[in-house]
Amino acid sequence: MTANVSDSAPGAGAGAAPDSGADALDRSRTVAVVGTGTMGQGIAQVALVAGHPVRLYDSAPGRAEEAVAALAARLDRLVEKGRMGRAARDAAAARLHAAAALTDLADAALVVEAIVELLPVKRGLFAELEKIVGDDTLLATNTSSLSVTAIAGGLRLPGRFVGLHFFNPAPLLPLVEVVSGFATDASAATRAYETAKAWGKTPVRCADTPGFIVNRIARPFYAEALRVYEEGVADPATIDAALRECGGFRMGPFELTDLIGQDVNEAVTRSVWDSFYQDPKFTPSLAQRRLVESERLGRKSGHGWFPYGDGAAAPEPHTAPPADPPASVTVQGDLYQARALEQLIEETAIVVDRGDDAVAGYPGWIELPSGTRLFLADGTAAEDAEMPVIHIDLALDFSACERIVLAPSATVEDHALQEAIGLFQAVGKKVSVIRDVPGMIVARTVAMLADFAFDAAARGVADADDIDTAMRLGVNYPRGPLAWGEELGVDWVLETLSNLHEEYPTGRYAPSQALRRRAAAERAAAEAAVVGSAVVESAVAEAEATA
Repeated sequence: MTANVSDSAPGAGAGAAPDSGADALDRSRTVAVVGTGTMGQGIAQVALVAGHPVRLYDSAPGRAEEAVAALAARLDRLVEKGRMGRAARDAAAARLHAAAALTDLADAALVVEAIVELLPVKRGLFAELEKIVGDDTLLATNTSSLSVTAIAGGLRLPGRFVGLHFFNPAPLLPLVEVVSGFATDASAATRAYETAKAWGKTPVRCADTPGFIVNRIARPFYAEALRVYEEGVADPATIDAALRECGGFRMGPFELTDLIGQDVNEAVTRSVWDSFYQDPKFTPSLAQRRLVESERLGRKSGHGWFPYGDGAAAPEPHTAPPADPPASVTVQGDLYQARALEQLIEETAIVVDRGDDAVAGYPGWIELPSGTRLFLADGTAAEDAEMPVIHIDLALDFSACERIVLAPSATVEDHALQEAIGLFQAVGKKVSVIRDVPGMIVARTVAMLADFAFDAAARGVADADDIDTAMRLGVNYPRGPLAWGEELGVDWVLETLSNLHEEYPTGRYAPSQALRRRAAAERAAAEAAVVGSAVVESAVAEAEATA
């Protein structure tokens, strides 16, 4: 049987398993894993190292025995690396057994399935298991794309069925999504959660919704990069560099999908899109479909967006050659998210003047001697402005980021663009110039991620802390999208998406009701605070006048 492969990125490993909570499975109880591919073996290793007896079953003859041997070799490597003692290794190996038949799993306290992602096959497996195991056995699926509710639909006791979605590689990645189906009992979900926690994992609770937390909220990270590429704005290496060196993501979406496998990533995208009745927010990419059809699947096939193997050259992003900076610039108004740029420029020999043309409450800009204005990307196209404008893409941290991405309007003259390039090179940044596109690369991606997260929280997919934890640990985002959206400002997220929605009136960028309501609530609270402050000031003044 084939193991489920998660649409996720590699990350830091979890530490040793803590003591079991009151609701966790006792370590003397057997954990069974059905499916002995990469994911099945990984889950088995986690349970084994945590102290459980483990049985492995696979429908393909000889596969379970091969998996037992492979796991024993993994334990040997842990000993060689000093991460496990020899006695602990021998004890773990003694607890590991291959099962010749499903009936050998009869005494298991937990059975985790990690087989092919086909609903009829999974349902058939659990129908057989329910005839074999006890009524108190916890049944779990590691599915990443199918409905937990649908898999449990034919069971006699669907209340003891949960999703336990590990991320690949399971021994290293700490996150486990504990998914409650429509019929899952709260006690079963709690037992699964506490067991994963006792195994040294970081579990998060979520409802049975397409993509769960991570594979639902992460779609824009891939989709927006692919859309920018399809519009001819920039090449894959430059888009990756923008998200990695400006946005702070560990990997760019093109190199990451090459690592995951283009077929796997595209299949998850298509599954989520279909599950949401082809909502335009989740629309798959034709460019990625063509890549899959050509069997350029990434690292595993030797070629994806980039070539791999001996002699393959690492892709290089477009980086502007050295240019002379302007002698001076004028900062008009408040740069808000890009305030750090003003301080960086002031630390150079460039003279920084303060202008008075900005309007209070509206984003400011940097003005070059030519009159060309540099604005932070806001979801509009630079071309929409009435004067020469260069947009600056969003950065996670403008002080620390390695690269600045610029998008000039057609009216920007070359000498002005060269001044802008030289300006940011003078503060120690590499500079990439891309074609003008609404929202650029990082800004539109982060705005979409934040909105997807606000929407998921409002719909009860998971609570805010679990959403941010899942996105940081599951796909290594530098910020949880909810925290990131709040840091940038909910109004900024709303305005950016509203502008994008006006540029692309397809519904893809329409701000969610959750985001609109959150922004309205924050505005109302701010107005109430202003009114309250005025009332207090008035009362103080009156008291002083009558004293």
